[in-house]
Amino acid sequence: MGDYTAHPTAVIEDGAQIGPGVKIGPYCVVGPEVTLAEGVELLSHVAVAGRTSIGPRTRIFPFASIGHQPQDLKFRGEASTLSVGADCMIREGVTLNPGTEGGGYATTIGDRCAFLANSHVGHDCHVGNNVVFSNNVMLAGHCTVGDFAILGGGAAVIQFARVGAHSFLGGMSGLENDLIPYGMALGNRAYLSGLNIVGLQRRGFSREDIHNLRRAYRALFAAEGTLSERTDDVAKEFAGQPIVEEIIAFIRVGGKRSLCTPKDATGA
Repeated sequence: MGDYTAHPTAVIEDGAQIGPGVKIGPYCVVGPEVTLAEGVELLSHVAVAGRTSIGPRTRIFPFASIGHQPQDLKFRGEASTLSVGADCMIREGVTLNPGTEGGGYATTIGDRCAFLANSHVGHDCHVGNNVVFSNNVMLAGHCTVGDFAILGGGAAVIQFARVGAHSFLGGMSGLENDLIPYGMALGNRAYLSGLNIVGLQRRGFSREDIHNLRRAYRALFAAEGTLSERTDDVAKEFAGQPIVEEIIAFIRVGGKRSLCTPKDATGA
């Protein structure tokens, strides 16, 4: 056990691993298989359960429920886990669920993520680094979210969907298909509405990179040919361009959902 501080009203069950510098506030409950790394702070009324590990310096705000039984009716108490990275901010009422047998037994969340009030990460999800969930975002089970993705307030993502790196999902959108890296999707049901240009500019992508992405985007979602044919053409034209190749790889790997496309796209 490390050198930590805990309010007298906090309940820390035997077996919990508490790192140095951890602060546990009033009325928090920490389960027997929980690991809190160095500098973690539970402000108050936080409940951390299950086989859950919280990375260094992550702060969790009141009434968050972290690592409790997933909302999957097939769950039978299997030894699944939840892993949260370093320097995350988990605001009021957030729920993060562990994995299940049907999804690889693990839910993982990267470093420097922000989960705003009442957002939810379902079982067997894999969230990258530097991801932002605005208030009331709902991520169903078995989803993946790439690095630097931003999900706007009230957005909902269907199970098994993929949200690409550096993408933006607009507030109140319902995403039922895969969103390409660097893409922007809006609406209910969400459609691909272009590239996340503002996000790219904020993160220091060059004018040349953005220009190449725009050209590749127009070619990928043109009216001529099938998506498969257009993907092959773009792969040849932009060989050696890493950010375009990232989109090509995302499309080719595929998933259980179709690709989110513009309203006027012809599809595959």
